[in-house]
Amino acid sequence: MPRSSVATMVLIASLCSAAPAFAAGKCTIGKIAEVPITMSGLRPMIPAEIDGHKTMFVLDSGAFYSTISPGTAAEFGLKTKAPPPQLHLVGVGGEASTSVATVRLDLAGIVIPRIEFIVGGSEVGGAGLLGQNILSRADVEYDLAGGMLRFFKPSDCGKEALAYWATSYSMMPIESVTDARYHTTGTATLNGVKIRVAFDTGAYTSLLSRAAAARVGVRPGDAGVVAAGQGRGLGRRTVPNWIGQFDSLKLGDEEIKKIRLRFGDMELGEIDMLLGADFFLSHRVYVANSQHRVYFTYNGGPVFNLGMHDSHAAAPPPTAAASSQTGDTRGEPTDAEAFGRRGAARTSARDYDGAIADLTRAMALAPTDGRFPYRRAQAHLARHEPALARADLDLAVKLAPNDVDVRIMRAGSHLGMHEPDVVAADLDAASQAAAPSADQRLALAELYQRIDRFAPAVAQFDRWLAAHPDDSRKAEALNGRCWTRALWGQELDRALADCNAALKLRSGDPSFLDSRALVQLRRGDNDHAVADYDTVLKTQPRRAWALYGRGLARQRKGLKAEGDADIAAAVAIDKELPARLKALGVAP
Repeated sequence: MPRSSVATMVLIASLCSAAPAFAAGKCTIGKIAEVPITMSGLRPMIPAEIDGHKTMFVLDSGAFYSTISPGTAAEFGLKTKAPPPQLHLVGVGGEASTSVATVRLDLAGIVIPRIEFIVGGSEVGGAGLLGQNILSRADVEYDLAGGMLRFFKPSDCGKEALAYWATSYSMMPIESVTDARYHTTGTATLNGVKIRVAFDTGAYTSLLSRAAAARVGVRPGDAGVVAAGQGRGLGRRTVPNWIGQFDSLKLGDEEIKKIRLRFGDMELGEIDMLLGADFFLSHRVYVANSQHRVYFTYNGGPVFNLGMHDSHAAAPPPTAAASSQTGDTRGEPTDAEAFGRRGAARTSARDYDGAIADLTRAMALAPTDGRFPYRRAQAHLARHEPALARADLDLAVKLAPNDVDVRIMRAGSHLGMHEPDVVAADLDAASQAAAPSADQRLALAELYQRIDRFAPAVAQFDRWLAAHPDDSRKAEALNGRCWTRALWGQELDRALADCNAALKLRSGDPSFLDSRALVQLRRGDNDHAVADYDTVLKTQPRRAWALYGRGLARQRKGLKAEGDADIAAAVAIDKELPARLKALGVAP
């Protein structure tokens, strides 16, 4: 028997001592475990220990196997080995290189002495992903809004409904776990056309494939379709996203009409759409692997989160059919942890008033816990209340001075106050507390650069890039280090190499070309600087830095009139730019 199967049997056997939570005639549903979920943005996070290291995993029902990020494996000193030749890790960003680590896992008190994790892919905001090699071995309830993951073992239920918390619900058939290759998949209808969907808590926002959108007549460039930035997943690449209007999405018994959906160039084989954490946050979902069905009820609020890159984010959110919004029996929180989890979920669902109320209760019940003022600060920032957020962050730092995320958030909250020394103090403390391979070093690098602390910024980029060779943000990190050196005016040959490497990963990116142009300008290579700036300004004609840089390069080439015109156009857009460039030593 494979070791992973043995580990799963250990897990389920260790869970099966709980009493039934529901009974209808002969049918019983034994609740065999509960694991707390805390939302971090749209990432559902669950606590665990790996070889004694306390950490958090992203709950990922779309991962066929559990994974640990390369940075976390390095941080924890895990021993890895080569994977089986048939193992390939594929996500939205394409394929990722992998290895395998065998660890001791403690999941909310459930201990598995030896279980294999795949090591590979991009950082995901936690130590890794908890996937279907654990989740698929029982029935699973995903109650993200209530802050809980629950495992169940039904008995003698046949096809009886298992949505125990509601009298009315929606149901959708799904494929067996083995037929679906360890995913939760079923068939939905989009604009009357059948599509295959996967229930994927690890996809922070729901995403339709570009090919599926085209099958129902929605394409980039159509009226009403807007660009929505870049999406990323486990692989090395990012993929362009768009948002378009669709007439109807029918998921089993639930139909959502006149909705706007995100779609992108994802590579997921036969899957057409990922129902992501935004869908799970707006629904209470019971995956009945025992019946090959999914039961769900609507919680309220937006079904799909389009706000990250959506220029129409202020539009009223789509709502699900009223037939699935009924009778939820979820009780009120009774302790600080439960209030804190619900507050985090409400922040993710953009119910900021409810989030602040919950987190205030949590702080009253646990006044020495720094997590709760930190989470309340997030809600205050989302509600554009920076002074209240900073007060909460000051308290959080007092209670948890070595918390890297708290320090980074407080540093960011002071950026606009022109207090570089205050920001630098938090960044220095965060850098000292962070593990050498920590993912937060990328954020530290960007913040150091924004306060003109160029040497420590480069050092943070160095550390992050060394520990994350396959991350989908590698191109941005290379460009960030290139731009930092360009602003600094130091190590310009290395800066040029970084920009070239970033452009090799993402050819033609205007931001990367703008960085390289500044490097060329600093190096005195005016011809190449003008060429890069020309390319940037073809697509972004009002980019002030590019106009000013091209103007300087043209002046140095003896093209005074053209250079003067560029500089005048740049100053008309950004009157403070000449002083900034003079302070950096770029302009005379």
